[in-house]
Formats: sequence, structure tokens, C-alpha cells
Amino acid sequence: MNSIMRAAMAGFPPVQQEGDLLVRLRDELTKLGVNAELRDNNSALMVHKREPGLPVWVFVGFGGAYYSWQSAEQRHPTSDPEGAAKLLAASAAR
Repeated sequence: MNSIMRAAMAGFPPVQQEGDLLVRLRDELTKLGVNAELRDNNSALMVHKREPGLPVWVFVGFGGAYYSWQSAEQRHPTSDPEGAAKLLAASAAR
């Protein structure tokens, strides 16, 4: 990797870390009875709605600091997967 690529990647969490954050969120959603699946090598979490409708896609963004969904209009700190799960469970119930 050249110095430009190294500089560009500095400060971004490794993909594995993002996957681990999504696994933690999926586990919290499961505790709440919400069906969620990891997709694309753990780079995204698909949260199913209780009623028929489009699922909610969740990603880790903002340098690993936030879970984000709805085109990043909604976000919650990755340090609080339980709180993010509660918000997503409410969204899935609609």
C-alpha cells in the first residue's frame, strides 16, 4: 500500500471491526424479537419489518462512530448497541 492509500485509510475502522459492531447490534435486536440478518460479508445489517414492507438497512458509518440507516438520516452511537436496537425495533414495528 502506498503512502497516499495509507493516509486515506488512517482513521477508518477496519471492515472486521464494523462487522463486529453490526453483530452486536443484531444480537441486541434478536433479544427484542426483531428479525435481522447480516449481509454482504457483515458490512450491512438488514432489519425486517414485522408487517410486509421494505427492510431497513443499517451500516456503520462516520468513521465507525455511528450506526446509520435511512440514508444516514437516522443514526445512533455504536457505543450503545442496546439503544440503537430499541430505536430500530420501534421503526420495524411501524
